[in-house]
Formats: sequence, structure tokens, C-alpha cells
Amino acid sequence: MATAYQQTWESVLLPLAYEAEHQAVAPTIIPVSDGGLLDRAYAYCDSITSTHSRTFYMATSLLPADKRRAMRALYAFCRLSDDIVDCSAYDSEVSLAAWRRKALMTEPPSSDLVAVAWADTRFRYQIPLRYAEQLIDGVGRDLCQKRYRTFEDVVRYAYGVASTVGLMSMHIIGFAGEQAILYAIKLGVALQITNILRDVGEDWGTGRLYLPMDEMATFGISEADLDKGQVDDYWRAFLRFQIERNRHLYVEAHPGIALLNKDGRFAVAAASDLYRAILSDIEAHDYDVFNRRAHVNAWGKVRRLPHIWWRNR
Repeated sequence: MATAYQQTWESVLLPLAYEAEHQAVAPTIIPVSDGGLLDRAYAYCDSITSTHSRTFYMATSLLPADKRRAMRALYAFCRLSDDIVDCSAYDSEVSLAAWRRKALMTEPPSSDLVAVAWADTRFRYQIPLRYAEQLIDGVGRDLCQKRYRTFEDVVRYAYGVASTVGLMSMHIIGFAGEQAILYAIKLGVALQITNILRDVGEDWGTGRLYLPMDEMATFGISEADLDKGQVDDYWRAFLRFQIERNRHLYVEAHPGIALLNKDGRFAVAAASDLYRAILSDIEAHDYDVFNRRAHVNAWGKVRRLPHIWWRNR
């Protein structure tokens, strides 16, 4: 079974991260001197995070206050980038280009609280600008690409929209050298694949399919089958394979937690384990991701925290 999960895509993704880490020095961000504006900006990012991702909000609550608010500014930047593609009432491509310019400014307008908090976070933690560019490019792929032929294609997409988040988070938390990069990439891919498996029905409703089409064919599944939303033995076998490979990715990514600063390890371990628990919820409901959205409820998250802490103490 191990050979089924042998990774051939790492050599493609690692150079993307190294490109960001070793880019030419970006223009110096001008620090925001208005403390009241910064407080409002970070509070707004906090509210966005609490509204849209209870798991991320809970995990980041385990960080020291300064890193917590920086992580939530990062989340808000990512969330707005994604929402422009998914929810924009205007031309999404034009809107995304405008947001890109504003979000990467050295001195963003004070009227855009997310851009202000994000610029301050980039300055404080010296986050490579190229990661932010890669993320915006990644979410922008949804404007032109609706299908992915192979798992390697899916992983390349996952790098853009998720591994970049992990790599930027790594700069906020602190890490012990470039050996941590590959682990951050893998954890980002694992988290995004979990999202993909959880959201099959929802994504299909918007005309998007992130599952590897060649693997669907191997398991005897067509787009017509997805349209029916039918859970049969073919679908169970296919999703069982996807889940097991995804779990293997979480296992491969886990050693990277020890390479993070101590005050951030519990938060990252919690985010990883709580997301991985979504896979068990999919299994517990007979692989039906068409008629319900797999999740872990609040008590399910809280009761897992002591074990997560003990395992990563």
C-alpha cells in the first residue's frame, strides 16, 4: 500500500517555496503609527475569522496574543482573496487584480482594515511577499479551471491556496530552518484535500470538481454519477482510497510541528488533528458528502484538545 502513496510532486512544489524564501528584498513596508487604527484592523480580522472558520479560530486561540492576531489577519487576507473569486458581484478577475494591488501595498489605505492588518503582519514577521502572490494566483485559478486531471494537478492547486498559508503561518510562529518547508507544504496539501473531500457536493453545485478525474475513472465513477449524488460501492471505494492517502499526508507532515517555535506547536497540532477528524466524520456517515457537510462539533473539538496537547507537549 505504501507505493500507492509515493509522492512524486514534492520536487515540483519545493522550488515554488524556495523561490519565495529567496526572492529579492521586497519594498519596505511603512509601519502603521496609528495604534487605534491597528486595533480596529486586527479586531475586524478577528471577527472575520470567528465568523467563517470556527476550527481555525479555536486553534489560533492557543497562540500568544501577538501571534494570534497576526494569524487571524492572515486568515482574513486569505478569506477576502477567496471570496472575491467566489462571491464578487462584479467582474471577479478585475476585482481580484484590484485586491492584489491593495493587499500587497507597502502603505495600504486606512479605509481597508484587512489590508492594514495584513501589511502590519507582513512587516512584523517578515513574511515573503511571493507567498501572498502565490496565494492570490492560486485562488485565481478558480476563474478559469474547473477540472483537474490528475492528483498531481490537484496538489499543485492545493499548494497555491493552502500550502502558501502554512508557509506564511510558519513565519508568524517561527521555525527552525528550511527543513521545515516541506512539512508545511505537506500539511497545507493535507488540509486542502480534506476540504475538497468534505465539499464535493457543494463544489459540484457551483460547477467545480477538484477530484482527480483519472482516479475517478479508475474506480468507475463518472461526472454523471456525481450529478446523481449517489453513494454506492464504487463511490465508497473511491473515497476510502482518497481518505487513506490524505491520512498518510497528515502523518508525513506531523514531524514538522517539532520544527516550529514551542509557543506555536499546540495550535498547529490542534488545527491538523481537528481537520483530520473531518475524515472520520465522512466515514461515520457512509461517505455521503453530497447531502451533508462533514464537520466536528464544538464538543468534539474541545474533548480532543487534551490528547493533542499530551501528544505534542
